[in-house]
Amino acid sequence: MKKEEPLNIPFQKKEVEEYEQRRYRGIDQKLVHIRERGILRKILKKIGEDTLWVLDVPCGYGRFSPLLLRRGLLIVSSDLSFHMVKRAMERSECSDWRSGVVADGKLGLPFKRGVFDLLLSMRFFHHLHQKEERKAVLAEFFRVTKGWVILSYYQINFFHLFQRKLRRKIKKSKTRIKMLSRREFEREVREGGFKTIRIFSLFRGIHSHHIALLKKS
Repeated sequence: MKKEEPLNIPFQKKEVEEYEQRRYRGIDQKLVHIRERGILRKILKKIGEDTLWVLDVPCGYGRFSPLLLRRGLLIVSSDLSFHMVKRAMERSECSDWRSGVVADGKLGLPFKRGVFDLLLSMRFFHHLHQKEERKAVLAEFFRVTKGWVILSYYQINFFHLFQRKLRRKIKKSKTRIKMLSRREFEREVREGGFKTIRIFSLFRGIHSHHIALLKKS
């Protein structure tokens, strides 16, 4: 019997506040956050100075907004949750220009073709369990960007997979993620019109999370 996919339920104001306070509070998660920021800095340096307009989708509470702003980038924060978008914009209030749009990335993005120099999508792709879902999302990413996409995904790692199963059993977590092999990921992004420039491993051999730099081919 096919498992039902979890419904997309937007975070409410209190949930956003609680999530921001607890999500990266533990030592292991702090290390993850530091490593992710380090990888993004490397990627932004590689892309160069021509990038200006960035779509952060889903933006969450704006975890990467300060990093992007320090690069002098103009950010459009987009998320399913109005309160997530609002919080991300608050974290960008030091900027002369900021904007936010409430949208469900699974259903399509309300932007014109090729309006963004860069699209940043962190911790979203592994929630897309069906290939057709991922194909539709990649098609939208291809449509709204001029060239660059930074996309994170979970690559099959049996140590991390065992870890997650154990955690779900102990904590009774209902969260499910989709892990892809590197070959599967590269094939899907290639079919979506992207060339894989480089893939960064968060913690090689230990963690499944990878961050890919893609370019329209």
